[in-house]
Amino acid sequence: MERIYLDHAATTPLRPEVVEAMRPFAQEVFGNPSSLHARGREARRRVDEARDRIAAILRCRPGEIYFTSGGSESDTWALMGSVVAARERGDPRRRIMVSAVEHRAVLDTAEALARSGVNVDYLPVDRFGRIAVDEVVERVERQKDTLLVAVMYANNEVGTIQPVRELGARLRELGVLFFVDAVQAPGYLPLDLQELPCDLLALSAHKFNGPKGAGLLYVRRGVEIAPLVHGGAQERGRRGGTENVAGVVGMAVALELAEGERPAEAKRVAALRDRLFALIRKALPDTRCHGHPAERLPNNLNLSWPGVASDTLLLALDLAGVEASSGAACSAGALTESHVLTAMGVREAEAGGPLRLSLGRGNTEAEIDEAARRIVAAVEAVRERRQSAGGAGEPDGRR
Repeated sequence: MERIYLDHAATTPLRPEVVEAMRPFAQEVFGNPSSLHARGREARRRVDEARDRIAAILRCRPGEIYFTSGGSESDTWALMGSVVAARERGDPRRRIMVSAVEHRAVLDTAEALARSGVNVDYLPVDRFGRIAVDEVVERVERQKDTLLVAVMYANNEVGTIQPVRELGARLRELGVLFFVDAVQAPGYLPLDLQELPCDLLALSAHKFNGPKGAGLLYVRRGVEIAPLVHGGAQERGRRGGTENVAGVVGMAVALELAEGERPAEAKRVAALRDRLFALIRKALPDTRCHGHPAERLPNNLNLSWPGVASDTLLLALDLAGVEASSGAACSAGALTESHVLTAMGVREAEAGGPLRLSLGRGNTEAEIDEAARRIVAAVEAVRERRQSAGGAGEPDGRR
C-alpha cells in the first residue's frame, strides 16, 4: 500500500534542488561566517548571497532580511522585539492587537506580553475566519495606545486568506506597526513587499520544500526591533548565534523555486483540492468544509462530519495510508478544540472534529482519487464503530 501525504501545511519534503544546494555545507564549506579566514569568508559570502536572492524575490532590501530558526522564532521576535524597542525609546504605547485565529506562536507570545503588563486585544473573525478591516481600524482609532497589529496572511488550519493589503495600508496611515505571519503563503500567494504594506513579516523554509530550522523575519527599514536572541553580533547585531549556512542557502533556493512555479502550481493544486472535496462530498453529503469558500489557500481543505472524532479518524487514516492532521502541527497530541474553529463559531461537539487535508507539489490526480476513497471508507468505519458502541462519548474523543 502506497502512503499518501496530505499534510503539507505541517511540513514539506525537501526538493532535490534544495538538497543539492545544501550538500557542500555538510563537509566542504563548513566555516563559521564570523571567522576571518578563507573558509569563514566563503561561508559569509554564501550567507550574503542567500540574503540577496531572497530580497530579490520579496522585492525588499537585503538589509531588511534577518535569518532565524523558523516561523515560531520570527513570530515571537516580531511581537516581543517591537514591544521592548518601544519601551527602550520611551514610546508610551502599550497595546497590541492580534487576530483570534493566529498561530499559537503569536497567541502564546501575546499572552506572555500580557503577563508583563502589555494590553492585548484579540480581534474577532467572521464565520469564515476573516477579520473585518473597518472594525479593526475603528478599534485602533479608539485605542490610541496601540503599537502593533498582527494578522496572518493565510490561516494554517482552515486556509482563509486575510485582507492584509487593505489592512496594512490603513494601519500605515495611522502610524501603527503591522506584522504578518506569512508562513503558509510561499508558493501559493504573492509575496511582493512593494505591494504588501507591512512592517514585519515571517517565513519558515520547511513550509515551502526547504529545510527545517531556517526562517526569516523581514523588518522594514526604519522599524526598531530589539534582539530576542543575545550573545553575538550576527545579523547586524539583532540576532545572536552562528548562522545556519546550509539552511539559509537551502531556503533561498526553495523560495526561488516556489515563487517561480507559483502561478501554475497554485492552479494545479487548487484543481486537485476541489476534486478531492467533490469526491468526498459526493459520497458523504453531510461533509462540512470550514474556512472561506473563495478566499482560501489553494491547497487547503478543513473538513468535519457530525459524530466523527478527529483523533479516531486520524488513526484510521494512518492505518489506511493517508497522512493528514486535525489542525496545527504545533498542537499535535492535544485533545482540545481548535481555537481557530472556536473563533469562527464552530462547535466541534456538533460539527465533529476537524480533518485538515493540505496538498502539495508531489500530489497527483491518481493519489487524490485514492485518498478520497480511503477517507470516505475511514469516516464510514468510524461512524459504524460509534453506532455499534451506542454513540457514547463526545466527537473529539473526550468523556
